[in-house]
Amino acid sequence: MIKNINYLFVTVFGIGTLRYAPGTFASLVTTVFLYSLFHVINLQNIMILIFLLLVFFYSIYAVNDYIRDNKNKDPQEVVIDEVIGQSIPIYLYEIAHQTEKNFQEAILIYIYIFILFRFFDIKKPFPINIIDKKFKNSFGVIFDDVIAGFYVVVTLIIFMIIKTKFF
Repeated sequence: MIKNINYLFVTVFGIGTLRYAPGTFASLVTTVFLYSLFHVINLQNIMILIFLLLVFFYSIYAVNDYIRDNKNKDPQEVVIDEVIGQSIPIYLYEIAHQTEKNFQEAILIYIYIFILFRFFDIKKPFPINIIDKKFKNSFGVIFDDVIAGFYVVVTLIIFMIIKTKFF
C-alpha cells in the first residue's frame, strides 16, 4: 500500500510516466497549480508554505523508498523534485510581491519562472551538476532541483535590478 502511495507521489500521479518530457510536464502542472492557489483560490501564503514543506519533507522519504531497490538512482519517472524546484521561485515571487498583480503581469512572470527553471534543471550549471553526479540518493535527486529553483530566484533578482537601474 505505502509503495503504491509513494509511487503516485514521486511520479506526481503518473506525470512522470509520460513518454516525452515528464519533468517539463510536471513543472508546467506545478506552475498552473500554484497559479490557481495564489490567484484563483487566493489561499493564504502560510497555507501554501505548509503544503509545500509537507511535500518537500515527505518527498525525501518517498524518493528514498522508491529508489532503494532501483539500479537507476535518479529515474526519469521521479518528477516530485521538479515540483519542489519549480515551487521555490514561484512562492518567493508571490511573497515578495504581496500587492495586487494584474493578470498579464502574473502570467508573464510565471512563464519566465517556468522557462528559467527548465533551463537550469536541464543544463545543470555548477554546482547543480556536482550534486547530480555525486549524490545518488534522495538528497541528490531533490537538491539539484532546489538549487535550480534558487538560480531562478537569483536570475529574476538580477533582471529586476537591471530593469530598475536602466529602464
